Amino acid sequence: MSANSATDVDDKTWWDGIRPYIEKAPLASFFLGVSSGFPYAMIGATLTTRLSQDGIDKKAVTAFALAFLVYNFKPFWAWIVDGVKVPVLHRLGQRVSWMLVAGLMVIAAVANLAFANPQSSLLFTAYAAVCVGFAGATFDIVIDAYRIEILKPEQLGVGSGMSQYGWRIGSVAAGALALVLAARVGWSAAYMACAAFALPAMITALLMGEPERHKVVIEKKGISTISQSIIGPFTEFFQREGAFLVLLFILVHKIGDTLANLTFRLLFDDLGYTNDEIAIYDVGFGFWAYLIGIFVGGFLYARMGMKKSVLLSLVLMCVSNFSFAWLASVGHSNWGMAGAIGFENFASGIGGVVVVAYFSALCDLRFTAAHYALISSAASIAGRFLTGTTAGALIESLGYVNFYLLTTLAAVPGIILFWFMIRSGMVDMSLGTAGSVQGKETDKKET
Repeated sequence: MSANSATDVDDKTWWDGIRPYIEKAPLASFFLGVSSGFPYAMIGATLTTRLSQDGIDKKAVTAFALAFLVYNFKPFWAWIVDGVKVPVLHRLGQRVSWMLVAGLMVIAAVANLAFANPQSSLLFTAYAAVCVGFAGATFDIVIDAYRIEILKPEQLGVGSGMSQYGWRIGSVAAGALALVLAARVGWSAAYMACAAFALPAMITALLMGEPERHKVVIEKKGISTISQSIIGPFTEFFQREGAFLVLLFILVHKIGDTLANLTFRLLFDDLGYTNDEIAIYDVGFGFWAYLIGIFVGGFLYARMGMKKSVLLSLVLMCVSNFSFAWLASVGHSNWGMAGAIGFENFASGIGGVVVVAYFSALCDLRFTAAHYALISSAASIAGRFLTGTTAGALIESLGYVNFYLLTTLAAVPGIILFWFMIRSGMVDMSLGTAGSVQGKETDKKET
């Protein structure tokens, strides 16, 4: 998507700046994001807290991050969402029918995790977490494809921002609700209550119906066979000039951020923070900082253009890891936690808008589900693998301060690579039809 697809903001009134956020497709993206965010919270920070409070060893706790690896295998079954019709429900449309099926899968998987007992059967809890990961990943495949296809190219930035607003609200609300309910009625009831967060996306799909952009491109350039729906996404992407360099960037750009992010609750637990303090200073401050970051991300995207705003976001996310090295060195401090988590979420909010808009624009509308699954899974696979296999051991051998300094250094290669992609023109050449208008790519030149 072009940096110049937006008009000059200096000529806009305040209403012109707000209007894109209350249009139907961006608003729908918000509700899609709410449902997308909550499964992540169920097997992320929430499960980490539950395991830690049950006295599970740190190495075992961080190993549960491997449940997120299921998200990274999405490309292997995303083609089903593009090419296989759901019996009976397919009359509602390919995307709508799969939204309902995936939503029901998530509800069932979260209910299964609700009745797992880590103290009596850690292995069953691990299986249950993987099931939530699989169901959540399938839900994400459908949600991402639906979001990209209901948005016009000029709405990708705003839609990405609204989706991130929804994602954050969904994950934070589910995580906070789980903590509050767990302290009063137990973890099983807490997880059961959180399963309702799957409903917003399902209802949105029923109300909005099948995306017009998807229907048009399928009619014009349809996927003729199941084999084409499997092979097509890969052949189309890797035929693009510089595709392997773009894929390398996708793989490495978030290593440091992912490696650090899933260990924060371990740090807070070792520093002696209570559930209430975590809910207020981590969840509360982080929530508002993320929302502000999303707003700033949209502003920077419009002002600076896609390339410069993405580069800036990568630098900010790198620096944010350093703030946790500082917190680990200072010790238990409520305002210290608020500052560190606030800056991290502010930087992530900016990146969540500009990076997601770029990744969305990389998709071909014939294979939206498969393409975005490939991109989003590749974006965090290295960090998730390292977190699950080495993070706990690294923390025990290096200590928290040196561990977070290491994650800061791990973010540098992504910054250098994207800078090179800008200079070589690779960012412009990598865009797909999701970032184009009527089959023509949007203006890619940035001032």
